[in-house]
Amino acid sequence: MSSGARPSHGTGGGWSRRRFVGALAGAAAIAAVPAPAAPRSDRAVPAPPPRTPEAGPSVGASVSPAPSAPSSPAPPSGPRPLYLGTYTSGDGGGRGIGVASYDPETGAITGAGVVTGVADPSFLAVHPDGRTLYAVDERGAGAVTAVRLPGHEVLGSRSTGGSGPCHLSVHPGGRWLLSANYASGSVAVHPVDASGALGERTDLVTHTSPAPGPGQQGPHAHQFLTSPDGGHLLAVDLGTDTVYTYRLDESRGTLTEVSRARTRPGAGPRHLTFHPGGRYAYLADEVDDTVTVCGYDPATGRLTMGEPQSTGTGGGTSYPAEILVTADGSYAFLANRGDNTLTRYAVEADGARLRLLDTVPVGGDFPRHIAFSPDGRLLFAANQRSGTVTVFAVDRESGELRRTGEPFASPLAVCALPL
Repeated sequence: MSSGARPSHGTGGGWSRRRFVGALAGAAAIAAVPAPAAPRSDRAVPAPPPRTPEAGPSVGASVSPAPSAPSSPAPPSGPRPLYLGTYTSGDGGGRGIGVASYDPETGAITGAGVVTGVADPSFLAVHPDGRTLYAVDERGAGAVTAVRLPGHEVLGSRSTGGSGPCHLSVHPGGRWLLSANYASGSVAVHPVDASGALGERTDLVTHTSPAPGPGQQGPHAHQFLTSPDGGHLLAVDLGTDTVYTYRLDESRGTLTEVSRARTRPGAGPRHLTFHPGGRYAYLADEVDDTVTVCGYDPATGRLTMGEPQSTGTGGGTSYPAEILVTADGSYAFLANRGDNTLTRYAVEADGARLRLLDTVPVGGDFPRHIAFSPDGRLLFAANQRSGTVTVFAVDRESGELRRTGEPFASPLAVCALPL
């Protein structure tokens, strides 16, 4: 996002900056990793979420209509489940979590219904055992919801203690759900019981320092994930230009901050992904339209910022969103919402460098989220403004992307989760 064209963080009708950006009209470098900086740590007292006219989520409604998705891996030639996140309160939005299936060979998507009773499920994640689906309820009174698979029974919702949750992930041990509250700039932890249902929140930390970056009105936690070694949790905050590292007490579900890494002022970090080697990570910076290679120390959890580099989208605004790395660590892909492209990078030096290759048209409008199929052969792009999901075949040798089939219609498509 260019410094001269930043939308405000709050708009009328309960629309957050994330949704406002999604509704706007559309509009080769190598990064090195410097020496680590000394860590800083402080724990903040959570601030109350901002008031919003949006209603809280409804719980326990029915599935309409939604045939069961497979609960165990199908043969390579058989259909696989695909779940789609959307907004239910926006104009032209969906009615809940979209249920579909895809052909793992051709990428063709077939619709199968909707899981209702989940309000504004804009981001989705699945439990490691594949038996429970989780969704954020991106509303003023933020919540997270559990859905049993394959029957799509809504198990209930729990408050995140913040406003506008936009991301969640399951700790690798399967006992804790991690979520990020965008509007209130906080991260939360919920216990997961043996059935996959969620218990009451065990911790909430609000990012009150450092001060918000240029043009920001406050902290905006955008992602909360576990490092590849499993020893640390990382929270990406777009508003404070910071990635916070925490340790999780796995017996109590509480967080202790151990370090933080600052980006350039005004970078607006949005999404982080790790190289499979576990020593490097790649950070998509939404506000200044860059990508940063970061060093990661598994012993301390410290993240070290490298130099920013181009998204390959030229002038104007591209709103970089999600970044992915192939399982073999050879290629990285970045979704550019304003440019409606996917940037391809070659990953070099065992993960320490990204080399810009090209950009590929996404075949939709405003690619909010991208995801690989479990085998890495397909890449799914959820295009928010066109309300479509496009699918690409990924060439494992060259990293080339080839569009497959026709776009699949899905209202306000903001997340695609292929299983």
